[in-house]
Amino acid sequence: MQNERKRAVVLLSGGLDSATALAVAQREGYEPYALSFDYGQRHLFELEAARRVALAAHVRQQIVLSLDLRTFGGSALTADLAVPKDRAEAEMADGIPVTYVPARNTIFLSLALGWAESLGISDLFIGVNVLDYSGYPDCRPEYLSAFERMANLGTKAGVEGKSTWRIHAPLIQMTKAEIIRTGTVLGVDYSLTHSCYDPDSEGRPCGRCDSCRLRLKGFAEAGLTDPLDYSAAINR
Repeated sequence: MQNERKRAVVLLSGGLDSATALAVAQREGYEPYALSFDYGQRHLFELEAARRVALAAHVRQQIVLSLDLRTFGGSALTADLAVPKDRAEAEMADGIPVTYVPARNTIFLSLALGWAESLGISDLFIGVNVLDYSGYPDCRPEYLSAFERMANLGTKAGVEGKSTWRIHAPLIQMTKAEIIRTGTVLGVDYSLTHSCYDPDSEGRPCGRCDSCRLRLKGFAEAGLTDPLDYSAAINR
């Protein structure tokens, strides 16, 4: 048992950050179990990206859970609201944008926690960061610390002392450029990923939403070329 490889549940959206977090988990010696969500998001192409990333990373298992957050709405990603475009960095950093999905990371981490407890796993990985992001409150270190405390208080494994839950956010203090450099060193194929909030019918990125702009900025600052096809952005 002492030689058994440690395991972790990794939240895998199919985006740049989660693909890098998965690679970091593997670098740290974890055998990853990937959890992705079909939650009614308008950028559903990210799920195919998540499958590609999981396959390339040879994860032990990937589960795609379906839950329709469009029932609640309240976000440009789950309701018929316009996705903001062409926003300056200062504007992105000012307030919480309409692309925020109410309680999304809390919902996702809670389900990851349930799967992990059923597997006897006590480590969760999430690819959030606070330096290059669009103002989401559930991407902050204090939020993750609070969730970790809740996990240890509210699960059988935590209460009985069988496990001490750890929420790993290895990218939390990285810029997008640092994330991309890290992933590149670890062999992440970013052509497999999808980041755009408002892709066209073929899944090509708009190049103008906050997510695209932060991604493009990160590649530029890393001195690298984003491998995704932005040709559709010319006419949008």
